[in-house]
Amino acid sequence: MQKTKIIVVAGPTASGKTALAVQIAKAVNGEIISADSMQVYQGMGIATAAPTQQEMQGVRHHLVQCLNRDVPFSAADFCRLARSAVKDIASRGKVPVIAGGTGLFIDSLVDNVQFIETKSDDALRARLMAKDTDELYDELLKADPKAAAGIHKNNKKRVARALEIYYLTGKTKSEADRDAVKETSPYDTLYFVIEYQNRQILYDRINRRVDQMLANGLVEEARRCLKTAGKTAAQAIGHKELQPYFNGSAGLEEAAENIKRETRRYAKRQITWFKRRENAVRLVADAENADLVGDAVRISRDFLNGES
Repeated sequence: MQKTKIIVVAGPTASGKTALAVQIAKAVNGEIISADSMQVYQGMGIATAAPTQQEMQGVRHHLVQCLNRDVPFSAADFCRLARSAVKDIASRGKVPVIAGGTGLFIDSLVDNVQFIETKSDDALRARLMAKDTDELYDELLKADPKAAAGIHKNNKKRVARALEIYYLTGKTKSEADRDAVKETSPYDTLYFVIEYQNRQILYDRINRRVDQMLANGLVEEARRCLKTAGKTAAQAIGHKELQPYFNGSAGLEEAAENIKRETRRYAKRQITWFKRRENAVRLVADAENADLVGDAVRISRDFLNGES
């Protein structure tokens, strides 16, 4: 069976993924599928930096602001919707371009991971989350030391989820992950990763973006969205950090600095994730110039023409 050619544009937040993906899509008659765990939600466009109509430049985008905020959205959900979108785009003779920074989503799609869904129990999760951080982590150390070794004890959400899996299935998270198997991928993938050799340049871009988000109405968006967000949407960086400002325990300037700090931390995790990706074409974006776009377009055309 002939594989479907797809192009991935990945990288950390604020690295210029959307702009590059749009230029590639325009050059190769493509449509873009957003691989972002938060851009999928409606009404959160400022915090998630969802592309505006102007930024889309006439290129059709999929999985952008299409879900209600109370709907959970997992890697398995993304793969189901993205596979359908890839099939639709390719059936119309266009090129699917996957753009985003949620590495788990992207790699699960291109590697054709088949998920076995693990049920959740809100009451159990609430009881676990109510426990002291150290107590909760010690509980995971006893139940699943391998999972505990890969999770920081202060990340209560992930610690609680690992314990939830253990109590609901009788399996450790490591065993449950093994049930998610990779099958032969139906895709022939060109995988771009945007990188910054000087990380401070990326961090400066992040800080400027947050300032622009605040100028564009982030506070009002967060105030509205936090009232109706579900478990997944409520984790959006840029919203949850404003909660202390809303309840009077922090000033706006402090909340803004927290958004910048958490975004930089998230970017660092993204960089670590994408460094592990083998056979990726790495595009260094420290100096903004047309060469990066031109090189990416040329490589994309060669790939689609079978020359790479």
